[in-house]
Amino acid sequence: MSKYLVTGGAGFIGTNIVKMLLEKGHEVVVVDNYAGGYKEERIQEKARYIDLDIRNLEALNVICAEGFDGIFHLAALPRVTFSVENPILTHDVNVNGTLNVLIAARDNKIKRIVFSSSSSAYGNLETFPAKEDMKAVPISPYALHKFIGENYGRIFSELYGLEFVSLRYFNVYGPYFDPEGAYALVIGKFIKQVKNSEPMTICGDGEYYRDYTHVDDVAKANILAMESGNVGKGEVLNIGNNNPHSVNDLVKMIGGESVFVPERPGDVRFTQADYSKAKELLGWEPTVTLEKGIEELKKEWGI
Repeated sequence: MSKYLVTGGAGFIGTNIVKMLLEKGHEVVVVDNYAGGYKEERIQEKARYIDLDIRNLEALNVICAEGFDGIFHLAALPRVTFSVENPILTHDVNVNGTLNVLIAARDNKIKRIVFSSSSSAYGNLETFPAKEDMKAVPISPYALHKFIGENYGRIFSELYGLEFVSLRYFNVYGPYFDPEGAYALVIGKFIKQVKNSEPMTICGDGEYYRDYTHVDDVAKANILAMESGNVGKGEVLNIGNNNPHSVNDLVKMIGGESVFVPERPGDVRFTQADYSKAKELLGWEPTVTLEKGIEELKKEWGI
């Protein structure tokens, strides 16, 4: 059994990781400032929760001094559009906050960090599927923040021996999602709109393709990345399905009326993940299809 710190562990993805860690018998401490709102249903009974902003290095050091086997670093202000509108605030949390987590881990001799990154770091690629050795050209502040975090981790691994792995998520969805939140914004928003008997609002022409990945698969990838002896030197791994679908496809899968609204700035047109590196190094591959995942969400929400 191990003891893990999960930053942002009261968020959508963090909650699923915390739940899976507890099911495996690990001790879990969560730090979260509930920037995305406090949601009682996400609180896991056996975990310990500490209200903390990762920009507070002194407080973070006090927590890390307890001793942990590893940190799952998810805390961030993750919405692309929000970062376009608030570049200073999001930089402070996503970049300076991540640096604080790295420093606290280094100074308290925590062995490894698994960092939640984003496929948005690639920017608008011309060839697909996306492979980790392709040049990253972020087109939004949020995407840049994640790319900086990846490289900070690699540098800390090289300079200080802190083991570090970055996982680039491709559009995560599933249980505990927030209909108003950043992750799986389209799926979450559509599910809520249908539940409220409202038309689904499609941005632009609806031909934005995403490689939707179920949160159970993402949680498994995190735990494998923490435990694997094949990684820890700053590797970047894609966590996706290699099976993109358009927003219009989602509308058909969910079912219901829809309406078109103006497109959003900073959104890439197409994403698709080559996950062969994660399969090779972690033994990971996706197991939940988009069709199955959406059906489960529709049952959960009673639609």
